[in-house]
Amino acid sequence: MESRYHVRSISLPCRLHSYTLGIDEELSKLKFSEALSASSYRADTIRAGLFGLGELYENVDDLLRLPLTQQALVQHQQEKWVGEVLDGSVRLLDLCGTTRDLLSNMKERVRDLQSDLRRRRGKNSSMESSIGAYISARKKAKKEILKGLEALKRMEGKLGSSPLMGLDQNQAVLARLLREVCSVTISIFKLLLSFVSASGSKSKSSSGWSVVSKLMMKKVAVTCEEEKANEVESVDASLRHLFKQNSSKDVDVERVQIQVAQRRLEALEVGIEGLEGGLECMFRRLIQTRVSLLNILTP
Repeated sequence: MESRYHVRSISLPCRLHSYTLGIDEELSKLKFSEALSASSYRADTIRAGLFGLGELYENVDDLLRLPLTQQALVQHQQEKWVGEVLDGSVRLLDLCGTTRDLLSNMKERVRDLQSDLRRRRGKNSSMESSIGAYISARKKAKKEILKGLEALKRMEGKLGSSPLMGLDQNQAVLARLLREVCSVTISIFKLLLSFVSASGSKSKSSSGWSVVSKLMMKKVAVTCEEEKANEVESVDASLRHLFKQNSSKDVDVERVQIQVAQRRLEALEVGIEGLEGGLECMFRRLIQTRVSLLNILTP
């Protein structure tokens, strides 16, 4: 996957060079992480991207402490590119908080479903109710996810729209770096939200599984193909099979399918917890960056 941002090699004064090198290195790592995550949408690679973003923002905060950086921001605080940076910081912070809530709620639903499947005693109505509650929660979450993806798309459209005319070399480098940081942050957050929603599929399953069909990235059977799916997709596939098996009298097959679903729910729970850790790290970094910007730009 070709990235939408580019790491630049720029000759800078010594006092800026070490900081921009650190940012360039983190951007390079995230470029690889983004490409890897986009190919699989698995929790571990997206988690690595989130922690990578945390390290990137740590370098950005060091850059913002430099007098030269602060002077450039103050001198150009009325220009659109500075407004982009400030506006982007608060929008990303809000989105980070919303996504944390979505993951927390999803983990709760996953645990509820695990508990219900463990307690199940051959009561089909109980399983229907449990799966139905999970589907309903996913449907509600997807509405928030779509809002988040639309917000990211708007941010992406505005990013870089204002010209960087009249800036000296250092100021232009600063503006471009901050834009690149925002760009890669948007990319990783888009991957995260896409993971949570498992969006992108157009499965044609019918009957009572229409909601999950829309949420799945692709229709998969209980074969080796499911091993290629991410944690959310794997759970969707297992629950779909359980839903279809609900009217069957083959108790042995159903028991095996419940065991598979439980294992995949456990894997999803572990994945969500890892993503929560990455988001918590990201949330703290975004707050610090926001505070640093406000301290610089507020008289």
